[in-house]
Amino acid sequence: MITFLICLFLLVVAYFTYGKYIEKVFKVDYTRATPSKTQFDGVDYVPMPLWKTFFIQLLNIAGLGPIFGAILGATYGPVAFLWITIGGIFMGAVQDYASGMISVFNKGMSFPEIVGKYMGITTQQIMRVFTVFFMILVGTIFMTGPAGILEELTSYDKTIWLWIIVAYYLLASILPIDKLIGKIYPAFSVILLFMALSMLVVVLVGDFNMVELNGDTFKNMHDTPDKFPIFPTLFITIACGALSGFHATQSPMMARCLNNEKEGRPIFFGAMIAESIIALIWAGIAMCFYGGVEQLNEVVVQTKGDAGVIVAQITRSTLGQIGSAIAILGVVIASITSGDSSFRAARMMVADFMKIEQKQILRRIYICLPIFAIAIVIAHVNFDVIWRYFAWGNQVLATIALWSVTYYLVYTRNKYILSLVPALFITYIVCTYIFSDYGFGLGHTGSSLASGAISLIALAAFFLQKKRIERSLAK
Repeated sequence: MITFLICLFLLVVAYFTYGKYIEKVFKVDYTRATPSKTQFDGVDYVPMPLWKTFFIQLLNIAGLGPIFGAILGATYGPVAFLWITIGGIFMGAVQDYASGMISVFNKGMSFPEIVGKYMGITTQQIMRVFTVFFMILVGTIFMTGPAGILEELTSYDKTIWLWIIVAYYLLASILPIDKLIGKIYPAFSVILLFMALSMLVVVLVGDFNMVELNGDTFKNMHDTPDKFPIFPTLFITIACGALSGFHATQSPMMARCLNNEKEGRPIFFGAMIAESIIALIWAGIAMCFYGGVEQLNEVVVQTKGDAGVIVAQITRSTLGQIGSAIAILGVVIASITSGDSSFRAARMMVADFMKIEQKQILRRIYICLPIFAIAIVIAHVNFDVIWRYFAWGNQVLATIALWSVTYYLVYTRNKYILSLVPALFITYIVCTYIFSDYGFGLGHTGSSLASGAISLIALAAFFLQKKRIERSLAK
């Protein structure tokens, strides 16, 4: 319990300390007009109250990641607490805040356009295609998953729920952000907070013995450590809650709704810290509910890695039938609130790079129709292979996001080391994963050497480009 409480304390303190420091690094100007006012269109650029924008950001980025990913990550033992805490503070929160504020500084620019501005047109073109497809993929996953859960909870067929969710997603993608998402997300946030706070109370007052981080447990406690080494699989398994590239695509959406640049820290940095706390709570309850990490590993094997079943077992036992029902509903809501924002973000990205104004609803519909057509086709594809690399693709987005933030800090003559170290770390992780037996099959040693070489090349290329940027700025 001590390890858990220390990590929880560090996350809270980090918002007031490191968050304030990062805010200074990005030279926030409280008097400068934000895009919601300078670019107001009543659709995507709409000023909203701070509390509402915060909850939209939190629900957008949270999804199932800080719940399911944290539960599966807990099979590695208390090292998961370290990754959630360190990753959440120094990597995830920095990425989310930077991607949001850079967008604010650039008239609400979407993620691929930010990448292009600071990393070049070639990278931009690649990221336009990759990011839009990734948004559609995320939306599709969070379309079929909730439909299956709702089928189990009701007497209605999965197909009926699927079309209901698709209809909602379409409306959420084309209506002004304050007309649908802005009205229902506050209610959804109550359920998300109920889940997190309820589990926190269970962890604190329940009769559980949580494994502590010490010399004996500072290791990979997974039941098959050779197949699932900490490097790189832990950092791929726990994405949301520590570092997730998906967040970098969502922050620009809320960048168009800020009233003042000072709202950036609570909305972007704060929402990420809140998500890390949610992930920490679920990792904690997962480690102790079944009696320990070893027992959790046994349950994961028995349920074939279905974290939804584990959530149901934990909540039913600790919260009762009503509490469990609310918690399961929270899982559905967490999925849907990431799904609708994914499709909306895809529409905004396409509109940005095709330079299509979005005031007229017909233009928004024209963009959304092919996007949803692709999603419906993907929904009927076997996800076994796609899902295997979905989490990896998410961290590839984080890699690109952190590198683009680093180049931005060079352009603005600022402390680029704050994002350079995280960028190098996650570069090594994604390369190790794809070169290992999960991808090219180079094995642990081969993938580590190849990833180390690529990371060094990326570092050398960065310093070369840094010199070019500095020369151009000096002219």
